[in-house]
Amino acid sequence: MSSLKKLLAAALCAETIIALCASGPAQAQEAWPARPIQMIVPSSPGSGTDALARVMAQRLSESLKQAVVVENRPGGSGVIGTNAVLKAAPDGYTILYTTASNMVVAPAVIKSVSPEARKSLVPIAQTAVGGVLLLVSPDLPVHDLPGLIALVKANPDKYSYGSWGTGSSAHLTMEWLKKQTGMKTEHVAYRTSSQLLTELSSGVLKIGWTDPSVAVPFLRSGKVRGIAIVGNVRSPQLADVKTMGEQGYKFNTVGWFGMFAPPGTSPAIVKRLADEVNKVQASPEIAALMKKLNFEPPPVKSSAQLGAIVQNDLQVWTKIANDAGIKIDE
Repeated sequence: MSSLKKLLAAALCAETIIALCASGPAQAQEAWPARPIQMIVPSSPGSGTDALARVMAQRLSESLKQAVVVENRPGGSGVIGTNAVLKAAPDGYTILYTTASNMVVAPAVIKSVSPEARKSLVPIAQTAVGGVLLLVSPDLPVHDLPGLIALVKANPDKYSYGSWGTGSSAHLTMEWLKKQTGMKTEHVAYRTSSQLLTELSSGVLKIGWTDPSVAVPFLRSGKVRGIAIVGNVRSPQLADVKTMGEQGYKFNTVGWFGMFAPPGTSPAIVKRLADEVNKVQASPEIAALMKKLNFEPPPVKSSAQLGAIVQNDLQVWTKIANDAGIKIDE
């Protein structure tokens, strides 16, 4: 049994215990929520995270019969918004809507971001999953991952690859792939995925990683070519692009979105929130938005299972970062 499967099995047992605790005295649960709930999003308005958070907040407001208000607190690689939740009262009126990049990648690469602080946040629910996409310029004579690996190995240091930033999940994923295959290629950090895609489509850059949602128009117009996607299944919108696992390189984690509460939040409130999130996940509006942004419904439903994923992913990303010597002073 893999370490992640063991963690998930243990999480199910923990979830049962939490449920039993939550079924006890119900005074706190009955009184909550008595006022608006603040949903902190540590990214900018208009981002994919923000879009998902706002639809979730709207549906939760209807389900809980109480306003759930999104507050964007970008900056510091997610640190500013996350720290606000870490310091908030554990009363169920402040929650965090965030990404795997913030929760498990940033602590692996940024010296000032504490893994222990991230692990102290109380998991509520995973809300979506999605992998990063490996692309090449259309003038590169490869159409799959083995072909790309063979080309790069035959031409050491000839080709650079781009991602949306040093220490990003895309950067770390390629460093992992380099270690598995012996490829020699240098990383180029771009400020935005749009800039990366423009240079990739013009042939200035030959290899790049990006979020599938921003790459779809470039793929459909033939300006870039999809080589592989990180994830357990192919993307519905990019059905012709095989997963890395299908091509012989199974990666142990994928990108995800999730909700967390301040340390010390009561199990009763966490369970209520998790139950409501799982209910509103079935909303056609959320399903349509996830499809548009090229995300998928979450494979796990319980709070404890999300906690197990955080533990596993922190280990995976930390090992990759350490092996590649990637540490950022910020």
